[in-house]
Amino acid sequence: MKVIIVGGTGTIGRAVVQNLSPRHDVVVVGHSSGDFQVDITATESIRQLFEQVGPFDALVSATGKVHFGAFEEMNATHYDVGLRSKLMGQINLVLIGRDYINDRGSFTLTSGILSHDPIRFGSSASMVNAAIDGFVIGAAIEMPRGIRLNVVSPGIVEESVPAIGQFFLGHEPVPVSRVALAYSKSVEGLRTGQIFRVE
Repeated sequence: MKVIIVGGTGTIGRAVVQNLSPRHDVVVVGHSSGDFQVDITATESIRQLFEQVGPFDALVSATGKVHFGAFEEMNATHYDVGLRSKLMGQINLVLIGRDYINDRGSFTLTSGILSHDPIRFGSSASMVNAAIDGFVIGAAIEMPRGIRLNVVSPGIVEESVPAIGQFFLGHEPVPVSRVALAYSKSVEGLRTGQIFRVE
């Protein structure tokens, strides 16, 4: 299969690339590196990506920004970061990508544990992650041409603990290699409309 991995240069994305590349033709997409580049906040950039890559069988999105901050200091601009990037950026990969994906292909998005297990400073991430989960559940039943749609919801990965572990006190980190298995299950399996939680 030809598999596009958006965010393939990040911590989770690299693990997904390592897992899938022995079995598939993997196309690594990053913001400023990789085989191709994309700005997921710009629909024209997304369309240009698909025009460059051509028809494909699966897309994994392991990308998207949110703003972390104290709720009492948050305003609409802070929340808009996650809405434009992690939420609508990933949704637009599906909306635009469905015109380029092959029949019976699959999309796999990324949400996260904060949708249902919140932390201090994480209200925007909780909002966005829950919205991504809801989008996948609702849109999967209407996907055309046998196309599947799933989402992986990981906990904090061990490799990210040095950078952000202080915000996830009490959470048990998961190895990024185990998170990558959930993306493999989504891409290579038959299920759709699923939230694959790795906690």
